[in-house]
Amino acid sequence: MIQLLNSEKDNLISAKISGKISKTEVEKVHKRIHKILMENDKVDFLFKIEDFDGFTLKGFWEDIKVDSAHISDYGKIAFVGEKKWQEFVTKATDFFTSSEVKYFDLEEKEKAMLWIRQ
Repeated sequence: MIQLLNSEKDNLISAKISGKISKTEVEKVHKRIHKILMENDKVDFLFKIEDFDGFTLKGFWEDIKVDSAHISDYGKIAFVGEKKWQEFVTKATDFFTSSEVKYFDLEEKEKAMLWIRQ
C-alpha cells in the first residue's frame, strides 16, 4: 500500500510504503508526478518503508513503466527503512539513475527529512 503523506516542499512526494503495492496505487503516484512536473523541473521522493511485502505483478509492471518514463525527472530520493535489504535496494536504485539516492534507518527519519528539504 502507498499512503501519500503531506509534504512541505512543492516538488516532494512523501509516502509510507507497506504491504503490497498495486497498479492503482502506482497510477495515483504517477498522477502526482505529472502535477508536480507542471510547475517544477524535478520530483523528489521520501519513502518511509514499514512491513513492505513487494508489488502485485501489475503493480510492479506499472512501476517499471512510470520509472522508465520519468527517470530523468527525478531529483533526490530518500528511503527510510527498517531492514538491511532495503539499503541494498537503495544502492541498486542509485546505480540506475542520476538522482541523488540515500538510505536512512528508521531512527534517522529526521535526518532524511532535513536532507530531502535541502
